[in-house]
Amino acid sequence: MADDYYQILDVPRTASAEDIKKAFRKLARKHHPDVNPGNKAAEERFKQLNTAFEVLSDPKKRKLYDEFGEDAAKMGFDEKKADAYRAYRSARTGGRGEGMGGIPFSGGGVDFDLGDLFGDLFGRAGAGGGFDVGEVFGRRARPQGPEHGEDLTAQVTLSLAEAITGTERVLSIQRPGRCQRCQGRGETGHSGPCPTCKGTGRLRRSAGASFASACPTCNGTGRAAEDCPVCEGTGVAKETTRLTVKIPPGVQTGSKVRLGGQGAAGPHGGPPGDLYIETEVAEHPLVRREGDDLYMDLPVTISEAILGAEVKVPTFQGEVTVKVPPGSQSGRKMRLKGRGAPSLKAGPTGDLYLVLQVKVPEESSPEVKAAAETLARAYPRDVRQELKL
Repeated sequence: MADDYYQILDVPRTASAEDIKKAFRKLARKHHPDVNPGNKAAEERFKQLNTAFEVLSDPKKRKLYDEFGEDAAKMGFDEKKADAYRAYRSARTGGRGEGMGGIPFSGGGVDFDLGDLFGDLFGRAGAGGGFDVGEVFGRRARPQGPEHGEDLTAQVTLSLAEAITGTERVLSIQRPGRCQRCQGRGETGHSGPCPTCKGTGRLRRSAGASFASACPTCNGTGRAAEDCPVCEGTGVAKETTRLTVKIPPGVQTGSKVRLGGQGAAGPHGGPPGDLYIETEVAEHPLVRREGDDLYMDLPVTISEAILGAEVKVPTFQGEVTVKVPPGSQSGRKMRLKGRGAPSLKAGPTGDLYLVLQVKVPEESSPEVKAAAETLARAYPRDVRQELKL
């Protein structure tokens, strides 16, 4: 395989979903373009991490990747195509796990070209020279109409301030896009008679009585379609695009922002899927979040705690002045209503809780010691008398 997604994320193939997520978060923070501005190598590494995580974090995609390796991507991680592939393989080998002529093959595409195999599945003549998948499965194997594109997921890391107030990010997304050469049709014209119906456009079958039907390979035209050389007949080609994403206020780690129609292009001209931006919010050194409420320690001096004071406090919505009540103790909570995180469910905005932390002077002069002795005499009883286990 060109790239091993497990090696990219530096995890064993037996890694749990949580281990994969932790490994991605760690590496994504290290190689994020915002952390490495102008570093093309880091940007490319970040793209590889996103691609690997997109596959290994999805149980269905991971299962197909483990079975077929890189060839799973050629199938579009489509379970129906995987089933057709398995049945095709079984039909060609008689269930022995061997290729034509008794040559062993692997599901990773080592001993034959999976692109040729899909050509067979999509209606062209097989490598054996007369193998008709429609005959084996009793139905047409190649989807003739447009198919809906897959949904995609991308990760973005935010600061807590960006998560609370909302922000915009310009992301470079690598995705399956509509082929510009054939405009998503998968075909560039017709060349020669259809090999299945020999140019007649009809197939005659016998099932107790003879009957004719439109040829599934050429849709009754009698002409063989020439696959687009760029997308190999799928109508889809890899592209890199830049998108401006608006992150709404109040997102948390695991929140998803949907961008309709920005996912993978649909094969054969089908509608595109959606793109989901999953947010990862970095920890803040001073503020912690619980739901939509925020908590921040507020240092105060001994005199401010005893006498009361007005102090200035920063919030994500701007600086405010709060009153510290006289006689406040360490651990006292003061609520600033509506200064927390906005609710994503149209509920009320959370609150900001200030937790008072009384700080003693770091240097002890004779005057400070004298004041401390005076304060000591102000306690009417032992402050630890109820401290019992």
